[in-house]
Amino acid sequence: RGIAHVPEDRQHEGLIMDYAAWENVAFGYHHDPRFQSGLFMNNKAIRQDADDKMQRFDVRPPNPKLAAKNFSGGNQQKIVLAREIERNPDILLIGQPTRGVDIGAIEFIHQQIIALRDQGKAILLVSVELDEILSLSDRIAVMFDGQIMGERLPQNTNETELGLLMAGVNNEVA
Repeated sequence: RGIAHVPEDRQHEGLIMDYAAWENVAFGYHHDPRFQSGLFMNNKAIRQDADDKMQRFDVRPPNPKLAAKNFSGGNQQKIVLAREIERNPDILLIGQPTRGVDIGAIEFIHQQIIALRDQGKAILLVSVELDEILSLSDRIAVMFDGQIMGERLPQNTNETELGLLMAGVNNEVA
């Protein structure tokens, strides 16, 4: 339906840790005609698709037969991102995209998000990393206790103002 989701907890919501990377890459998209062979799934096509995605997203080691639990956090995140972004969504919902990943993976993940945005795709990014929010966002909405405290443009705000909004303090002049 044009919506992809990268959950904030990759190990509990994004992957099945005991399953191989190639199996995780197909989750949610196993009905894709490319993955069908009559009444059965075409595992060879799924493994090839996973291998291609792992190459494009620089997953290390590039072994689709490895269980998801055997990859580092950053590479687990790249598997989830590859699965969701490669579906060419119109809208990407992404939570805490760089939590627990190394600096190289952070850079790569940010590049993928920006590339999708530059293609005209809508991205709803949820993050507690203020640097990440300021560098990736076109607009920032800050919530506190289930309420939107304010909306800002990244070039017209700073970490202090966003931090106050996050704490429930809105200093806007009426």
